[in-house]
Amino acid sequence: MTSIDIGISKAGNVVSLPLAKANRHGLVTGSTGTGKTTTLQALAEGFSRAGVAVFAADVKGDLSGIAARGDDASPLADRARALGRPFAADRFPVALWDLFGTAGLPIRTSVQEMGSDLLSRMLGLNEVQTGTLAIAFRKSDDERAWILTLDDLRWTLSDMAENREAVCEHYGNVTAASIAAIQRNILALEAQGGDRLFGEPRFDILDFLRTDDAGRGIVNLLHADRLMEAPRLYSVFLLWLLTELFRVLPEVGDLDKPKLVFFFDEAHLLFAEAPKALVSQIERLVRLVRSKGVGVFFVTQSPADVPETVLAQLGNRIAHSLRAFTPAGMKLVRATAAAFRENRG
Repeated sequence: MTSIDIGISKAGNVVSLPLAKANRHGLVTGSTGTGKTTTLQALAEGFSRAGVAVFAADVKGDLSGIAARGDDASPLADRARALGRPFAADRFPVALWDLFGTAGLPIRTSVQEMGSDLLSRMLGLNEVQTGTLAIAFRKSDDERAWILTLDDLRWTLSDMAENREAVCEHYGNVTAASIAAIQRNILALEAQGGDRLFGEPRFDILDFLRTDDAGRGIVNLLHADRLMEAPRLYSVFLLWLLTELFRVLPEVGDLDKPKLVFFFDEAHLLFAEAPKALVSQIERLVRLVRSKGVGVFFVTQSPADVPETVLAQLGNRIAHSLRAFTPAGMKLVRATAAAFRENRG
């Protein structure tokens, strides 16, 4: 199997994606209700059938249906036969994950491994507060005091406040206002359930890269309906997973098929109000993770949701209907259409 089928063009030709090109990353766009989730489901099934593991956030609970066998007498089956395409009911191996540990396997890490940059984004800190948090991490490294949970971080910040003069002398200026602001934001994150991410046992990212006994790739689905109530937590959590893949996986170059395909649904949440440093980090991560055998697909309503520097790294693009009701929207649709090569099928 060298490619996976995505759909059928108006001319009746099968539209397919070569597996060897899947690590060139991709973009799936379209207005609400135009079929992005259906496309994501078809891609996940195709990759799984080819023995490629998949990760995706199941925002609305639609994707988990691939774990159940289809119906040969369904309207979908009738539609396939009307188009002259074979249809065989099937099911795919699925692993369910849940940050909160209620609807799937829990995912845990430590505050220390999350790092100050991603945690600052998760907490919504400004530049001064981010610097204070970085000092807290550096101080813990120097003292060999591992920060496992948010409670550990809170105690570290309290210790910095009590010994602020010594901290300022050794690491740089730290204000009581910045420490207090970070502690307030920790409370807000805990109210959203973000404290569930930090603890033990530690999650191993290699658990995503599994196949079943038949050689099909496991489709790892993140239960995300509750997680979507905290958009910043959702976006940073997925970015951390992608960072872990880059950190752990060895360099493999171009493979006949990727090891894992990572779908970043609701991708606009990742870039909303993101500072330039974070966008640069994402761009670098997307560019370099290709050589680790990982393909990244961003799923969002409009290409404008993704910065141009990141958009330039996405070689595979699937565009559903893009609706525009303003002059700016029409200009965007025309620019999007111009970015696609001529459709000869």
